Amino acid sequence: MDLFNTNSIQNIVPFDGEVLDYGFLFNSKECQFYLTQFLNADFWTHDELLMFGKQIKTSRKVAWFGNLDYKYSYSSSVKKAIPWTPELISIKKLVESKTGEVFNSCLLNLYHNGNEGMGWHQDNEKELGKNPVIASLSFGAARKFSFKHIQTKQKVDIVLEPGSLLLMKGETQENWLHSLPKTSKVKFPRVNLTFRNIYT
Repeated sequence: MDLFNTNSIQNIVPFDGEVLDYGFLFNSKECQFYLTQFLNADFWTHDELLMFGKQIKTSRKVAWFGNLDYKYSYSSSVKKAIPWTPELISIKKLVESKTGEVFNSCLLNLYHNGNEGMGWHQDNEKELGKNPVIASLSFGAARKFSFKHIQTKQKVDIVLEPGSLLLMKGETQENWLHSLPKTSKVKFPRVNLTFRNIYT
């Protein structure tokens, strides 16, 4: 079976954007290897966000990597990129090969279980430029990932399995919100990598 057959790549949103489901890039053994590497890494920090006028520290952990020490700002929090690890470079090259895109940075999120998630938001920060291209790759627990059109409120859900790759591009960030809903059913950790480009 050809996991990277371009004829099988589908756009999962019906209009006003491109969210391309590439299926699996890694088998279960490879997924477990990378998950173990990331869970044991020492680069994680708790995310800090501004909510209701207060600075809070999240249970979810993050790490921000880049070709240079790019700064990335969201929710009144500023991240400074650290150098790529060998594992991330290897994954980045494969993602670029399969999507035909080139990325200069990557945000990692560590969700310890289903009690940690992300509310509705857009990745539309000015550093990402107009119509950003973002590749999302997951290891660990399978989680539902949701989209909601800003105007029509139409929703689209997809389950992101370990080793699966999703590419958001075109006008997706302008027209669609996305979220990682919380769920008590998920007891295991998930590491999500979102490759992107910072324009300075």
